[in-house]
Amino acid sequence: MTKKIRVLLAKPGLDGHDRGIKVIASAFRDAGMEVIYTGLRQTPPMIVEAAIQEDVDAVGISILSGAHMTLFPAILDEMKKRGADDILLFGGGIIPDEDKDELEKMGVAKIFTPGAPTEDAIEFLRKAVTERKRDEKLM
Repeated sequence: MTKKIRVLLAKPGLDGHDRGIKVIASAFRDAGMEVIYTGLRQTPPMIVEAAIQEDVDAVGISILSGAHMTLFPAILDEMKKRGADDILLFGGGIIPDEDKDELEKMGVAKIFTPGAPTEDAIEFLRKAVTERKRDEKLM
């Protein structure tokens, strides 16, 4: 039996718009994944602590506030500091293309923007987590 993908979803910062992340949470759950949603106004240390405690495969962040160039790097730094940089970090929100490219260079696995089909996020997560697990076994 294949182990279910465990994904933690969070809304960092002061952004209170959570409809999109709830849609994604439902889609991931319907696709057979275990979803932990931490809710609104999470700090990077809170998100990383929850990810470690829940032993997740991936962390998904939703940012609509414009603070993506601050929050994503802070989460990546916290993951590295805590030895959790083996957890896949991805996200979505209103993020300009040039910032998407920069965030992906920093280590964010994928950025989804409004209108992206939930099937794309599901397929991405399945593939990325499977590849990471395979690579870990090879090490």
